Amino acid sequence: AALAELWGGRAPATWNRNRAALTSWLTWCQSKKHWPAPSVPAEAERRKENADETRAVAKTTIDRLLSRRDIPLRERTLWRMLYETAARAAEILALNVEDLDLEHRRAPVTSEGGNGEWVYWESGTAHLLPRLLRLPDGGTRARGPLFLSERRPVPTRRPPAADICPHTGRARLGYDRARVLLDKHAGLDLHQLRHSAATHLGDAEVPLQLIMGK
Repeated sequence: AALAELWGGRAPATWNRNRAALTSWLTWCQSKKHWPAPSVPAEAERRKENADETRAVAKTTIDRLLSRRDIPLRERTLWRMLYETAARAAEILALNVEDLDLEHRRAPVTSEGGNGEWVYWESGTAHLLPRLLRLPDGGTRARGPLFLSERRPVPTRRPPAADICPHTGRARLGYDRARVLLDKHAGLDLHQLRHSAATHLGDAEVPLQLIMGK
């Protein structure tokens, strides 16, 4: 009943993600704490997710999105960085200010396999990053999460210290919030920026080895 009320009308991927989280929690209650807990009923089964075959977006659409003046600086910087690096959204959202090598336009990330890699951005991101790091008093953020939430977290939902900016007290921007914002402003998914970048590099006849490296 809780699943149906909260996510019954949402997309299959949203339903499946929250169903899996709930199933994992109930299993933890039973196995780790030995608390009596129900199992997810059979009728609340996984839903079929339709594969998105149109992930790449036209380059003109991306260019228009990244040049819009009505989009907040944080979103414009994040989306341009995702597009120029062709990195996964989770990797970019996990970056800290101290990770940035602004001079060489790069930053270290941890890939899905746990390996350390570098992501590289271009002049558009390089132009926006100093503005993003600027503090209201004229100073510059030197440590903490690169992309921050709109406001400070409430005490009851305070994240780990590593996810709090020491300059502003605001928390790291989460994946779900970043996803909602891109959908709100452009009707796109975060993955589409990554896939579009690779597609556009291919259209520009960039060698496959370089695209794979990026």
